[in-house]
Amino acid sequence: MYMKLPKRITIPGYSNTTHTLKLLRNLYRGRAASRIWIKYLTTGLKNMGFVQSTVDECVWYRDDIIFTFYVDDGIIWCPRAEGIDEFLRDIRDLKKVGQAFDIEDRGDVTDYLGINFSRLTNGKIKLSQPQLIQQIIEDVGVGNHRTKPTPAASSKILLRDLEGKDIKGDFDYCSVIGKLNFLEKGSRPEKAYAVHQCARFSTNLKESHAEAIRHIARYLVGTKDMGIVLNPNMDKSFEVYVDASFSGDWKPEAAGIDASTAKSRSGYIVSLQGCPLIWHSKLQTQVTLSTTESEYVALSQSLRDTIPIMNLMQELHDKGFTGASPIPTIHCKAFEDNSGALELAKTPKMRPR
Repeated sequence: MYMKLPKRITIPGYSNTTHTLKLLRNLYRGRAASRIWIKYLTTGLKNMGFVQSTVDECVWYRDDIIFTFYVDDGIIWCPRAEGIDEFLRDIRDLKKVGQAFDIEDRGDVTDYLGINFSRLTNGKIKLSQPQLIQQIIEDVGVGNHRTKPTPAASSKILLRDLEGKDIKGDFDYCSVIGKLNFLEKGSRPEKAYAVHQCARFSTNLKESHAEAIRHIARYLVGTKDMGIVLNPNMDKSFEVYVDASFSGDWKPEAAGIDASTAKSRSGYIVSLQGCPLIWHSKLQTQVTLSTTESEYVALSQSLRDTIPIMNLMQELHDKGFTGASPIPTIHCKAFEDNSGALELAKTPKMRPR
């Protein structure tokens, strides 16, 4: 990688028109930074004897050890405490082959990516992010009063509102949206729709959009210590609950400036053993012309998220990580409430659309 000489830096005999600087080390946020990092990490894991998952590139196996990572944070899974010590020793020993990883052992998984993991009674696990919620409350400036019972108004659809009042500069809208997105995906699925609606209008902001953010923040004030509780039910396998809102955001007066109001919205939850793994509230990528078509698109989207996870579970089973049953019983139930969409899904037949 090469770069131009920085402005106002002069070196006798050299100029931007004749010379460049060769980078000796990768720069954070450089165009190729993420690719260089993943190649470096992959090489190190292979030198340690790990084998990459064929389903998820961020999952690696060695004997009874599983290593998963997210950018530069990782979790080591092993039934033996010695196995974790072996991993830490081996990754530090990579210095001997010319690779160096500056790692920090944070101990047991009680906090990962800012998500708190708490073990409750009867095997339940609670995921919460109270620190992030407090940051959002302080960023928006709603204080600890005037709480709201819901994340958004149930009788009002958020629109572009080009004729509305300009936003007051009392908080950084885009920064708060980023934090709300991470909170929603980490431990608060119930506010997915409200956050997604606000995220759509991160440009050309109006006061109505800021007020929607304040509504979410006031809701968080009253639910600061809450999070999602996982209660595994070993009798259940994969389940997908899916629905669609056919042109639910449609407003004739807004269609001229926002064509996306004509799109339907998909909502679905993918769970394993009764524990939610994925949840989405998102606009569909195409305009559908009937409730049946919108429901069918939502069903397709949800299963495209589910099938890779089923393949990963099958891989874990084949490697002996998910029980000793010789016959895999991994299956999926998809729940759909539109008879036309069910007919399309179950009966293979060519149709005009």
